[in-house]
Amino acid sequence: MKMNKKRIIEILDSTKGRNVVVASKYIDEKQIKTLCSLGLHDFGENRADALIRKQQSLRDEEGIRFHFIGHLQSNKAKQIAHLICCLHSLDSLKTARLLNEAREQPLDCFVELHLTNNEAKSGVTEDELPFFMEGLKAFPKIRVIGFMAMSDKQMNDQEKRMVFRHAKELADRYGLTQLSMGMSDDYLLAIEEGATTLRLGRIITDNC
Repeated sequence: MKMNKKRIIEILDSTKGRNVVVASKYIDEKQIKTLCSLGLHDFGENRADALIRKQQSLRDEEGIRFHFIGHLQSNKAKQIAHLICCLHSLDSLKTARLLNEAREQPLDCFVELHLTNNEAKSGVTEDELPFFMEGLKAFPKIRVIGFMAMSDKQMNDQEKRMVFRHAKELADRYGLTQLSMGMSDDYLLAIEEGATTLRLGRIITDNC
C-alpha cells in the first residue's frame, strides 16, 4: 500500500500540537522510517519481543524513540528497560522495582489508571492510587511524569469524556501536568479534556 502522506499530515494537524506516539504494532521498520520523514519520531509497542526486534533493527537510525504502551509483564521489564524512552502503562510496584534496578538513568513513566468498569483492563484504581504513588517513591529511577487513561470502545462520547476528565482531575490532584490518553477513535475528545500525549494507531498506520 502506498503511503497517503497528505492524509497523515491532515491527522497530525488535527492533534493541535500534542505529542503523538504512533502505535506501531502493525507496521514494519521501513514504514517507521518513512513516518520519521514526516516528523513522527515516537513509536509505541505493546509487546516486548516486537519492541526488541524493531529497536535492534533501527538502532542506527537517528531520532527514533520507542515507548512501551501495552501491559508490561514483570518478567519482561529488564529486557526492555534500556530500549525505551517512556513507559505508558506502569501499574505494578514489582515492575517499578525491576526497572529501577535495570536502569542507569531515570525512566519517564505514566501511571496507568483504571477508571472504567472493564475488569479485563489493567491499571491502578483511584482507591489504590495513594498507596501506589507513595510506593513509587522508593524507586529513584522511576520518574512519574503523568497518568495514562483509556476509555472503552462501547462508551458513548460523554462517557469517554468523563473518563478523560477524571484522569485530568487526578493529575491535578497529584501535581502532574502530562496525560497520555486518546487513541484513534477518541483522540479529539481527549485533546479537549487535557491530553498532552496521544497514542494513535490505525488512523495513521492504515495510511502507510
